[in-house]
Amino acid sequence: MTKALFTGSFDPVTLGHIDIIKRAAAVFDEVIVCAMININKTYMFSEAERLSMLRDSLAGVPKVRVDTYKGFAAEYAKAQGVNVFVKGVRTLADYEYEMQMAFYNKRIAPDIETVCLFADDAYACVSSSGVRELMAFGGSVSGLVPEAVLRVIETNRGDINHEKR
Repeated sequence: MTKALFTGSFDPVTLGHIDIIKRAAAVFDEVIVCAMININKTYMFSEAERLSMLRDSLAGVPKVRVDTYKGFAAEYAKAQGVNVFVKGVRTLADYEYEMQMAFYNKRIAPDIETVCLFADDAYACVSSSGVRELMAFGGSVSGLVPEAVLRVIETNRGDINHEKR
């Protein structure tokens, strides 16, 4: 059984993330989608909101489970019996970053391989940071994020602005 791990901040989850996750689920026996907690990062959405948006966005997608973790992804992967790290790559900058991460992950978990899935053309320019910036200035993010994210935005419209939580 091949178990894959796809990590990110998912602040918020985008349609690009969902596309990579669904494609990974078509290849691997199980995909764990893990919202990582980075102590050096401030988030627009709380951990609970990010998890809820991920779970709602992935409801009905077989072989996918959602979790959260604070620490090294490679340590989490070893504890979960993961065989493969899945990385979504949009640009050369993404590739260079993921290549460095693969190097460090290999030092911690030498038996876990890294597989890169290239972004679909429709999502090649979609990023969580771009979505957050658009949201901060009142722009529409429809077509960039799943319906679950749009519902959270609509519910919290007055709370989502430049101030980070």
